[in-house]
Amino acid sequence: MNAPPDAMPGPPSSVSHPEGPLPALRALVAAGRITADPAQELAAEKLQDLWRRTRGYDPSTEPPDTGGFLSRFFRRKAVEEAPAGTPMGLYLVGEVGRGKSMLMDLFFASAQVTRKKRLHFHQFMQQAHRRIHAWKMRDADAPAPRDVHDHDPIPPLADSIVAEAALLCFDEFQVHDITDAMILGRLFEALFARGVVVVATSNTAPNDLFRGKPGRDAFLPFIELIQSRIEVLVLESARDYRRERIRGLPTWHVPPDGRAERALDAAFAELTGDTPAGATKLTLLGRAVEVPQAARGVARFGFDEICGRALGPADYLAVATHFHTLVLDGIPRLGPENFDKARRFITLVDALYEHRCKLVASAEDHPDRLYERGENAAMFERTASRLVEMQSQDYLALPHLT
Repeated sequence: MNAPPDAMPGPPSSVSHPEGPLPALRALVAAGRITADPAQELAAEKLQDLWRRTRGYDPSTEPPDTGGFLSRFFRRKAVEEAPAGTPMGLYLVGEVGRGKSMLMDLFFASAQVTRKKRLHFHQFMQQAHRRIHAWKMRDADAPAPRDVHDHDPIPPLADSIVAEAALLCFDEFQVHDITDAMILGRLFEALFARGVVVVATSNTAPNDLFRGKPGRDAFLPFIELIQSRIEVLVLESARDYRRERIRGLPTWHVPPDGRAERALDAAFAELTGDTPAGATKLTLLGRAVEVPQAARGVARFGFDEICGRALGPADYLAVATHFHTLVLDGIPRLGPENFDKARRFITLVDALYEHRCKLVASAEDHPDRLYERGENAAMFERTASRLVEMQSQDYLALPHLT
């Protein structure tokens, strides 16, 4: 049976083609590793054009002059120039599971750009905030500058980014944090002025980013900038490969032994397409939720890592909206003696359920036998019912709500 597009064997960097992402996609279809999809073919054609125009691309890392973005972009290229005003990037938007990440990975692996970086957008913003903080600490210790603009951290931040990457590929482009929203417009304006090319995947169209959030008016110039510099393509694939994949997986494993751990390892690898996972943080209102393992919209926690710490409803809401699937190891039997953990687990399950986040877990027992005694056992009945429903094929077929 054909593997879904996001579930290619091996990490994305191992899937490459010397002639670009479109031949790479067609080779996977011809090999039977994925199913032909017209929407993915169209996106690959757009990426192929960008691949052609960025072959050998190596913009200067010097501060930008007044020659304009496009003149800087082509100054050091030895390939055919694109018409003036051609977008130098692609923003792939579509529902989860349509193969957006796979397509971007095919482009990234094939891109003949010396300095390139592919990372989760949330990780990129974390790095940006750390660099801004470090710059401010150095600036506070330095002699007073002659020019007030020398206090601005955005130009040196952009310089440091372009020194590392002329091509930035962002997975899961999303903006939830007001501190991110406030710096994005100026940061990306500076990056584009330095010739950076951007490819991004997102579940949200640019016009809907940060919608309904306080301070969105200040965010609108960033949306206009993205739409003027990057082509936006809606991936209208009719198939949700991600949901098809999880519907074929067992999601509740009893007991939490070595066999269950191996099953969760396999589920995490399957759901992430074997993408290398790493720790990350979800930042909200100045707080950080530590995520031990995350990749391609899948998070993995040990039970104590998410229910044994002082986390609250807002933290669990951030997890449920940021990740489409949670892999959870080692749910214990619950009772009055560990009710703080049980209470957090109830709150976590409510957040996952309300946002249709999928759960793959190992536990000491089945949901209706996890909390059988004590004065709070009745409170757990709804949670047990939800956990049972979350294993159903109907629930697994539901789209994730962000």
